[in-house]
Amino acid sequence: MVEKPKVAVVLSGCGVYDGSEIHEAVLTLLAIEKQGATYACFAPNIPQAHVINHLTGQVDTVDTRNVLTEAARIARGAIKDLKEYRADDFDALVFPGGFGAAKNLSSFAFDGAEMRVHADVERAVTETKAAAKPIGALCIAPTILAKLLAPVEVTIGSSPDVAAAVEKMGGRHVVTGHGGVIVDAAAKVATTPCYMLDATITQIDTGANAVVAAVLALARGETPGSVTEAA
Repeated sequence: MVEKPKVAVVLSGCGVYDGSEIHEAVLTLLAIEKQGATYACFAPNIPQAHVINHLTGQVDTVDTRNVLTEAARIARGAIKDLKEYRADDFDALVFPGGFGAAKNLSSFAFDGAEMRVHADVERAVTETKAAAKPIGALCIAPTILAKLLAPVEVTIGSSPDVAAAVEKMGGRHVVTGHGGVIVDAAAKVATTPCYMLDATITQIDTGANAVVAAVLALARGETPGSVTEAA
């Protein structure tokens, strides 16, 4: 029996405003399994940038939370510290979106194009790149790849401000609609906009499936094409 491809999924907490976007994270995991692969979840063992009350949208000035501990909610406890990630153990690496990607995995939400990327995240990306294995990213997470892998081609949908930041970091931005996926075959990177657009959960499912399909195709040595909008 041929061994199933293994995909590492990096989470950034639990909840759209201060962690991983839950719909994107869960639908990515589901897409991986439905498409014949397996997954393992990782997150950095660090404090969150801050805690957002998801009912009011306000910053909680008292509470503090840990990214790994919160991400474990999505992974049902089956998650490891990102320090333990080794590219040799996996066929691909995927980053769901949510503000945690821009607040905890990086500082894009605060610093824009001058963003910093957390050291564990940078090591995971650069190690995967050096191993010539594909990387996928959803929503705002492609900004991390633009920062680390420029001049990689990515999409975050159609936000002019974020697209300008991607370009300033040396990336190449392509405008996409719902379910679109941009594949930079040379860099082995696939990205999709998800909730960077005003989207339904069905449209998120389409995007998650598209980016996972592209990443798995790249892992097989195939060259999938980009699609700017789902049919």
